[in-house]
Amino acid sequence: MQAFLKAIGDAEGADYNLKYGGVKGKVHDKYSFADFSTHPGAGYGGKATPAGMYQITNGTWADIGSRIGLTDFSPDTQDLMAVEILRIINSADDIVAGNITSALLSASRRWAALPKGPGLPSRYNQPYMEYEQFIAKYHSYGGLGK
Repeated sequence: MQAFLKAIGDAEGADYNLKYGGVKGKVHDKYSFADFSTHPGAGYGGKATPAGMYQITNGTWADIGSRIGLTDFSPDTQDLMAVEILRIINSADDIVAGNITSALLSASRRWAALPKGPGLPSRYNQPYMEYEQFIAKYHSYGGLGK
């Protein structure tokens, strides 16, 4: 699961302390945040609210965070939320079983930077990580299966 989560973060180009529009590794990025007490709110453009490693929106934070009793937006909480999202969309069991192609089919509905599967693009009209690159990242983090 950790390998899959790290690969999602790479695909999204995100980090635990970045709002939408932030650039991973950029020093003094105006879209970075240091207060993890709650969801940081809108980033680039002032309206879009994806934030953190998994680009969790304010709406998802309010829904899932309250449902499972999360009280902050810390890195650990972001990881828990991503796992809960994967569980809700029925990808978690596939990930644990090493059926990554199947997991991506459903996870790509939630994360626009993920491919739908081998040789398949993202579901959305935006940049995405190709399947072969995602699998290579996943394996580099210790993931098994494909």
